[in-house]
Amino acid sequence: MLSIPLKPFLVASSLIVSAASAFAQDNLVNSLKINASEKSKELYKFSDVINIENTSIKNQGSSGTCWSYSANSFLESEMIRMGKKPVELSQIFSARNAYIEKGRNYVRMHGSVALGDGGAFHDVINMYKKYGAVPQSVYTGLNYGTDKNKFAEMAALTEGVLKAVVSNPNGELTPNWEKAYTAVIDSYLGQAPKSFQYNGKNYTPETFAKEVVGINADDYVEISSLMEYPYYTKFTLMVPDNWSYDQVYNVKMNELTDIIDNALKNGYSVAWAGDVSEKSFSWKNGVAFVPEKKVEDMTADEKADMFNGPKKEATVTEEMRQKAFDNYTTTDDHGMHIVGISKDQNGKEYYIVKNSWGTTNDYKGYLYMSKEFAKYKATAIMLHKKAVPTAIAKKLSI
Repeated sequence: MLSIPLKPFLVASSLIVSAASAFAQDNLVNSLKINASEKSKELYKFSDVINIENTSIKNQGSSGTCWSYSANSFLESEMIRMGKKPVELSQIFSARNAYIEKGRNYVRMHGSVALGDGGAFHDVINMYKKYGAVPQSVYTGLNYGTDKNKFAEMAALTEGVLKAVVSNPNGELTPNWEKAYTAVIDSYLGQAPKSFQYNGKNYTPETFAKEVVGINADDYVEISSLMEYPYYTKFTLMVPDNWSYDQVYNVKMNELTDIIDNALKNGYSVAWAGDVSEKSFSWKNGVAFVPEKKVEDMTADEKADMFNGPKKEATVTEEMRQKAFDNYTTTDDHGMHIVGISKDQNGKEYYIVKNSWGTTNDYKGYLYMSKEFAKYKATAIMLHKKAVPTAIAKKLSI
């Protein structure tokens, strides 16, 4: 998932021009600045029910790498759950390797797939399985004089290289195109380490993944919910950032939150991908919900008051969810990490969500997402297969 600019008009253009994806993060955050109320924090009273241990809040900067930040945060919590000391994993190591694979796929498909720096949770798992992992301290990806990711120039150059390759000016591709493409990426992000020292011991990315991180990539599953596919089967999630055409399991909409609840209650966190470019999502106030009244039908006073304490919510249906996916009002904007459950003063439950936009909001980088919003706007979730409720796992043959 990549942070796509204001929809629906800019969605199409952002998929055509891959360099635009590097600006998409900034565009999304800026578009959400007006979604705020003055007294939200003092009028919401949250109390935690479950809070799964997680690592520090990060900032993905000007890059569409939320998928890598959230999935690596998820893996760090998995290390904690397994009794290991967590390591801050290099988010850009995962992204860099995905960009190499994406370039290969782009050329194989004659340019008929999305480019840019967007991706999906399975990209992190797939890259972990193929390339291993390294600590953030070993590979920051900051090889061009900035202290935060800034990928627009790199994205424009890599797109140019790949488009030149696909145009096939020699009449037959040479193996050198991949060296040229990789060299552009490495000039911005740095060459991926073949070996390194960590805590006084030598590792390769593969041995570090095996001996220090210690997760099994085959233990993780992605799940979604769309009416157009048979339930309890797998389907290819048709979103632009699924460049590898990975498949997800399909469950009924309400089972998405049943699965998340079961995971959290059993000590597992969950990676959540979905749409956050909604008027009822406030990054500043750290609250997301589905208002009972459509925002376009609200008065100016109602809009100003939207996040000033708990409000009644609409009940989401499977038909609503499918329609939103079909008409582009649900897109794969963003990826975040669900780390707990909290209740408001009325006893209503929300998910505690860890974001990767720094600590500038009311809850220092976290937010509270209602369950209606979570199941309405999710494009997919990822979790350990043992965290799926037994009855659902049996239907999915997991």
